[in-house]
Amino acid sequence: MMLGLFAAAAVASTAAMAVGSSDGAQTTDPTERARIEQIVHDYILSHPEILPQAMERLKDKRMAEAVNTHRKELETPYAGAWEGAKDGDVTLVEFFDYNCGYCRASLPDITKLIAEDAKVKVVYRELPILSEESTLAARVSLLAAEQGKYTAFHKALYGGGRVSRDSILAAAAKVGIDRKAAETAITSNRYDPEIEANLKMAQEIGASGTPTFVVGGRVLGGAVGYEALKEAVASARSASK
Repeated sequence: MMLGLFAAAAVASTAAMAVGSSDGAQTTDPTERARIEQIVHDYILSHPEILPQAMERLKDKRMAEAVNTHRKELETPYAGAWEGAKDGDVTLVEFFDYNCGYCRASLPDITKLIAEDAKVKVVYRELPILSEESTLAARVSLLAAEQGKYTAFHKALYGGGRVSRDSILAAAAKVGIDRKAAETAITSNRYDPEIEANLKMAQEIGASGTPTFVVGGRVLGGAVGYEALKEAVASARSASK
């Protein structure tokens, strides 16, 4: 509500400042300014539905600014934690948790997007926020990224049901990761700085859960579906031209 009032005040102030005198100069007359602000005030009271729209636009603007500030960090993958076009013209970043059902449901959408768009690059960022097992999975996932087996492990673990220590080790073995190395990664804090950096980035851009997708200047929350991802990539591609 406070954000809505702030947005309304900003609209009123901007409208008043934008009104010029007959010679084109901006007016500073207090009476005229007060009149315009009252008009905007009355309009907002008559059309309260514009407040959610104003808040949403303000939120999107702030997210876009945060994304642009952290774009290099966001789009630079950890080792091999990416798939698609190596030098893609658009990068889609996914913050995910291996125990997130919506992340699992989004996997076919990402696979389809990569199959149908030869110029898109997908960067995966571990965001283990749902359980302790999520953190264990993220550690082994980053080990897989170092060994060039990230995508294979990623899909094997998602295909193995609910994440547990056993399913993590089974997925690692399936893609050829040495069991001892996987067990060491599970208990090691070696990969925690990367995970903590992801958590910080997610907070900076306003991500509220998993999955969160970042493409261009947009942040999409939840299992938005193939068409939404495709549209976001197309929009980012168009904006970069």
